[in-house]
Amino acid sequence: MKDVLSRIGIGSATVDTVLPTATVRAGESVPAEIHVEGGSTEQEIDAVYFALETEYKSDEGYKDAIVDQWQLTEPFTIGADEERRFETTIDIPRETPVTTRSTAVEIETGLDISMAVDPGDEDYIEVEPTHRLQAVFDALDSLGLSLHASACEATAGSLFTTSANFVQEFEFRPQRGEFSGQVDEVEIIPVFDDSGLTVYVEVDRSAGLLSEMTDADERHTKLTIDGPDSAAIEPRLAEAIRELS
Repeated sequence: MKDVLSRIGIGSATVDTVLPTATVRAGESVPAEIHVEGGSTEQEIDAVYFALETEYKSDEGYKDAIVDQWQLTEPFTIGADEERRFETTIDIPRETPVTTRSTAVEIETGLDISMAVDPGDEDYIEVEPTHRLQAVFDALDSLGLSLHASACEATAGSLFTTSANFVQEFEFRPQRGEFSGQVDEVEIIPVFDDSGLTVYVEVDRSAGLLSEMTDADERHTKLTIDGPDSAAIEPRLAEAIRELS
Protein backbone atom coordinates (compact mmCIF):
# COMPACT_ATOMS: atom_id res chain seq x y z
CA MET A 1 0.00 0.00 0.00
CA LYS A 2 2.85 2.44 0.78
CA ASP A 3 4.22 1.95 -2.75
CA VAL A 4 0.83 2.81 -4.22
CA LEU A 5 0.47 5.90 -2.05
CA SER A 6 3.95 7.16 -2.95
CA ARG A 7 3.05 6.98 -6.63
CA ILE A 8 0.22 9.46 -6.07
CA GLY A 9 2.36 11.78 -3.99
CA ILE A 10 1.41 10.62 -0.48
CA GLY A 11 4.54 9.77 1.49
CA SER A 12 6.68 10.57 -1.55
CA ALA A 13 10.14 12.17 -1.55
CA THR A 14 10.22 15.96 -1.29
CA VAL A 15 12.64 18.62 -2.50
CA ASP A 16 13.56 22.06 -1.19
CA THR A 17 15.90 24.67 -2.65
CA VAL A 18 17.85 26.89 -0.26
CA LEU A 19 19.30 30.13 -1.64
CA PRO A 20 21.73 32.35 0.30
CA THR A 21 19.76 35.40 -0.83
CA ALA A 22 16.38 36.11 -2.38
CA THR A 23 17.86 38.88 -4.53
CA VAL A 24 19.86 38.07 -7.66
CA ARG A 25 21.12 40.04 -10.64
CA ALA A 26 20.27 39.06 -14.20
CA GLY A 27 23.34 37.81 -16.03
CA GLU A 28 24.99 36.53 -12.86
CA SER A 29 24.96 33.29 -10.85
CA VAL A 30 23.72 32.32 -7.41
CA PRO A 31 24.78 29.28 -5.35
CA ALA A 32 22.04 26.95 -4.20
CA GLU A 33 21.72 23.92 -1.96
CA ILE A 34 19.13 21.30 -2.82
CA HIS A 35 17.62 19.22 -0.02
CA VAL A 36 15.95 15.94 -1.00
CA GLU A 37 14.14 14.04 1.73
CA GLY A 38 12.97 10.49 1.24
CA GLY A 39 9.37 9.55 1.82
CA SER A 40 7.89 6.49 3.44
CA THR A 41 9.40 4.10 0.88
CA GLU A 42 12.53 3.86 -1.22
CA GLN A 43 12.16 5.65 -4.57
CA GLU A 44 14.11 5.99 -7.80
CA ILE A 45 14.72 9.65 -8.68
CA ASP A 46 15.37 10.07 -12.40
CA ALA A 47 16.55 13.67 -12.01
CA VAL A 48 16.39 16.89 -10.04
CA TYR A 49 15.48 19.74 -12.37
CA PHE A 50 15.09 23.51 -12.22
CA ALA A 51 12.93 25.94 -14.16
CA LEU A 52 13.16 29.73 -14.02
CA GLU A 53 9.63 30.97 -14.66
CA THR A 54 7.57 34.12 -15.10
CA GLU A 55 4.39 35.08 -16.96
CA TYR A 56 3.57 37.45 -19.79
CA LYS A 57 0.52 39.08 -21.31
CA SER A 58 -0.77 38.00 -24.71
CA ASP A 59 -3.95 38.54 -26.71
CA GLU A 60 -5.33 35.38 -25.10
CA GLY A 61 -4.54 36.51 -21.56
CA TYR A 62 -1.63 35.77 -19.26
CA LYS A 63 0.63 32.83 -20.06
CA ASP A 64 3.36 31.07 -18.11
CA ALA A 65 6.85 31.30 -19.56
CA ILE A 66 10.01 29.32 -18.87
CA VAL A 67 13.00 31.64 -19.05
CA ASP A 68 15.45 28.76 -18.64
CA GLN A 69 15.48 25.17 -17.41
CA TRP A 70 18.15 22.62 -16.62
CA GLN A 71 18.80 19.26 -14.96
CA LEU A 72 20.95 18.91 -11.87
CA THR A 73 21.61 15.22 -11.24
CA GLU A 74 21.82 11.81 -12.80
CA PRO A 75 19.36 9.14 -11.59
CA PHE A 76 19.74 8.08 -7.97
CA THR A 77 17.88 6.16 -5.27
CA ILE A 78 16.58 7.87 -2.14
CA GLY A 79 15.83 5.62 0.81
CA ALA A 80 12.89 5.94 3.17
CA ASP A 81 13.42 9.01 5.39
CA GLU A 82 16.90 9.50 3.91
CA GLU A 83 18.18 13.05 3.48
CA ARG A 84 20.51 14.05 0.65
CA ARG A 85 21.96 17.44 -0.23
CA PHE A 86 23.35 18.72 -3.50
CA GLU A 87 25.24 21.93 -4.11
CA THR A 88 24.92 23.71 -7.43
CA THR A 89 25.08 27.11 -9.09
CA ILE A 90 22.07 28.63 -10.81
CA ASP A 91 22.81 30.90 -13.77
CA ILE A 92 20.31 33.75 -14.12
CA PRO A 93 20.08 34.63 -17.85
CA ARG A 94 20.50 38.27 -18.92
CA GLU A 95 16.99 38.30 -20.38
CA THR A 96 15.36 37.30 -17.08
CA PRO A 97 12.65 39.91 -16.36
CA VAL A 98 13.38 42.52 -13.73
CA THR A 99 10.97 41.99 -10.85
CA THR A 100 8.56 44.84 -10.15
CA ARG A 101 5.16 45.18 -8.51
CA SER A 102 3.60 43.60 -11.61
CA THR A 103 6.34 41.15 -12.63
CA ALA A 104 7.27 38.09 -10.58
CA VAL A 105 9.98 35.49 -11.17
CA GLU A 106 10.30 32.12 -9.46
CA ILE A 107 12.63 29.15 -9.40
CA GLU A 108 10.77 25.85 -9.50
CA THR A 109 12.63 22.76 -8.36
CA GLY A 110 11.19 19.33 -9.08
CA LEU A 111 11.91 15.64 -8.75
CA ASP A 112 11.43 13.47 -11.82
CA ILE A 113 9.98 10.26 -10.35
CA SER A 114 8.65 7.58 -12.68
CA MET A 115 4.94 6.83 -12.29
CA ALA A 116 4.52 9.39 -9.51
CA VAL A 117 3.14 12.85 -8.94
CA ASP A 118 5.98 15.32 -9.45
CA PRO A 119 6.85 16.82 -6.05
CA GLY A 120 8.24 20.31 -6.35
CA ASP A 121 9.32 23.48 -4.58
CA GLU A 122 8.73 27.08 -5.69
CA ASP A 123 10.87 30.01 -4.56
CA TYR A 124 10.10 33.58 -5.62
CA ILE A 125 13.19 35.72 -6.16
CA GLU A 126 13.90 39.40 -6.68
CA VAL A 127 15.74 40.00 -9.96
CA GLU A 128 17.80 43.15 -10.41
CA PRO A 129 18.68 44.43 -13.90
CA THR A 130 22.00 43.69 -15.56
CA HIS A 131 24.65 46.35 -15.03
CA ARG A 132 24.07 47.76 -18.53
CA LEU A 133 20.31 47.95 -18.09
CA GLN A 134 20.77 49.49 -14.65
CA ALA A 135 22.93 52.15 -16.31
CA VAL A 136 20.04 52.90 -18.70
CA PHE A 137 17.68 53.26 -15.72
CA ASP A 138 20.20 55.53 -13.98
CA ALA A 139 20.51 57.68 -17.11
CA LEU A 140 16.73 58.04 -17.35
CA ASP A 141 16.61 59.01 -13.68
CA SER A 142 19.26 61.67 -14.29
CA LEU A 143 17.05 63.03 -17.07
CA GLY A 144 14.19 63.36 -14.59
CA LEU A 145 12.21 60.28 -15.68
CA SER A 146 10.86 57.84 -13.10
CA LEU A 147 9.63 54.30 -13.63
CA HIS A 148 5.83 54.27 -13.75
CA ALA A 149 5.00 50.71 -14.82
CA SER A 150 6.39 47.60 -16.45
CA ALA A 151 4.97 44.45 -17.97
CA CYS A 152 6.06 41.36 -19.85
CA GLU A 153 4.25 41.11 -23.17
CA ALA A 154 4.23 38.76 -26.13
CA THR A 155 6.61 39.85 -28.87
CA ALA A 156 5.13 41.66 -31.84
CA GLY A 157 5.73 39.57 -34.95
CA SER A 158 9.42 39.18 -35.76
CA LEU A 159 10.48 42.69 -34.78
CA PHE A 160 12.50 41.39 -31.84
CA THR A 161 15.14 38.69 -31.97
CA THR A 162 14.99 37.01 -28.58
CA SER A 163 15.26 33.50 -27.20
CA ALA A 164 11.88 33.95 -25.52
CA ASN A 165 8.46 34.71 -26.94
CA PHE A 166 8.04 37.80 -24.79
CA VAL A 167 9.83 41.02 -23.87
CA GLN A 168 9.61 43.33 -20.87
CA GLU A 169 8.39 46.87 -21.44
CA PHE A 170 9.17 49.73 -19.03
CA GLU A 171 7.21 52.98 -18.91
CA PHE A 172 8.86 56.12 -17.55
CA ARG A 173 7.23 59.47 -16.86
CA PRO A 174 9.00 62.83 -16.43
CA GLN A 175 8.97 64.23 -12.91
CA ARG A 176 11.50 67.02 -13.38
CA GLY A 177 14.09 68.33 -15.80
CA GLU A 178 14.05 69.09 -19.51
CA PHE A 179 11.24 66.74 -20.47
CA SER A 180 8.79 67.68 -17.72
CA GLY A 181 5.75 69.09 -19.50
CA GLN A 182 7.25 68.19 -22.88
CA VAL A 183 6.55 64.46 -23.07
CA ASP A 184 3.95 62.31 -21.37
CA GLU A 185 5.81 59.04 -21.34
CA VAL A 186 8.97 57.31 -22.50
CA GLU A 187 8.80 53.58 -23.10
CA ILE A 188 11.78 51.29 -23.46
CA ILE A 189 12.19 47.62 -24.31
CA PRO A 190 15.58 46.01 -23.62
CA VAL A 191 16.59 43.16 -25.93
CA PHE A 192 19.68 41.07 -25.26
CA ASP A 193 21.56 39.43 -28.12
CA ASP A 194 25.06 38.27 -29.01
CA SER A 195 26.27 41.85 -29.35
CA GLY A 196 25.03 42.85 -25.91
CA LEU A 197 22.06 45.07 -25.13
CA THR A 198 19.81 46.97 -27.53
CA VAL A 199 17.21 49.35 -26.10
CA TYR A 200 14.15 50.27 -28.17
CA VAL A 201 12.76 53.71 -27.31
CA GLU A 202 9.34 55.27 -27.96
CA VAL A 203 7.90 58.59 -26.77
CA ASP A 204 4.29 59.69 -26.15
CA ARG A 205 2.56 56.67 -27.67
CA SER A 206 -0.65 55.88 -25.79
CA ALA A 207 -1.07 52.54 -27.57
CA GLY A 208 2.29 51.34 -26.33
CA LEU A 209 5.57 50.61 -28.05
CA LEU A 210 4.70 47.03 -28.99
CA SER A 211 1.39 48.06 -30.55
CA GLU A 212 2.94 50.96 -32.46
CA MET A 213 5.78 48.86 -33.81
CA THR A 214 3.31 46.20 -34.91
CA ASP A 215 1.61 48.89 -37.00
CA ALA A 216 4.98 49.69 -38.60
CA ASP A 217 5.07 53.12 -36.96
CA GLU A 218 8.43 54.73 -37.72
CA ARG A 219 8.54 57.04 -34.69
CA HIS A 220 10.76 54.84 -32.59
CA THR A 221 14.48 54.34 -32.36
CA LYS A 222 16.96 51.96 -30.83
CA LEU A 223 20.26 52.35 -29.02
CA THR A 224 23.07 49.84 -28.64
CA ILE A 225 24.40 49.90 -25.09
CA ASP A 226 28.10 49.08 -25.14
CA GLY A 227 28.82 49.31 -21.42
CA PRO A 228 27.45 50.17 -17.98
CA ASP A 229 28.37 53.87 -18.14
CA SER A 230 25.25 55.89 -17.35
CA ALA A 231 27.07 59.19 -17.95
CA ALA A 232 27.78 58.12 -21.54
CA ILE A 233 24.26 56.77 -22.06
CA GLU A 234 22.46 59.85 -20.73
CA PRO A 235 23.17 62.26 -23.65
CA ARG A 236 22.32 59.57 -26.19
CA LEU A 237 18.97 58.92 -24.54
CA ALA A 238 18.29 62.64 -24.24
CA GLU A 239 18.95 63.16 -27.95
CA ALA A 240 16.75 60.19 -28.88
CA ILE A 241 13.87 61.53 -26.77
CA ARG A 242 14.20 65.00 -28.29
CA GLU A 243 14.10 63.60 -31.81
CA LEU A 244 11.03 61.49 -31.07
CA SER A 245 9.03 64.05 -29.09
